[in-house]
Amino acid sequence: MIEIGEGIFVSEDEFEWRFSRSSGPGGQNVNKVSTRATLFFDVAGCSALNDAQKRRILTKLRTRADKNGRLRVISQKHRTQAANRNAAIEKLAELTTKALIRQKPRKKTRIPYASKQKRLVKKKQRGILKQYRSKQIEEG
Repeated sequence: MIEIGEGIFVSEDEFEWRFSRSSGPGGQNVNKVSTRATLFFDVAGCSALNDAQKRRILTKLRTRADKNGRLRVISQKHRTQAANRNAAIEKLAELTTKALIRQKPRKKTRIPYASKQKRLVKKKQRGILKQYRSKQIEEG
């Protein structure tokens, strides 16, 4: 069982793996061994997630998901297939945990009067400086 969120565990049977040749590290093995690991996780068909969690994950990670609700995670930073497998699982857990966190809605606030005044004073000073420069050029 692998934890993909806080208190959410999924069995490894729900993962689909594909391996291909990596463009990452590996020396001469790059041309011979398939070390790049691509993990497919069927979010839509996962029994450990409720409908709200599925929707949240698929909306937050829509660039990594296909139209069938399968999430794709790729790892190719290690030299071995096993290390890339573990890295892909860690990345999936990190992504889903972040996707399940609810963000607080932003409260609109007014701009303080003092900061408005400060901005207007700076604008005035800048305008005076530019006027002074233009007068110098015309006279000179």
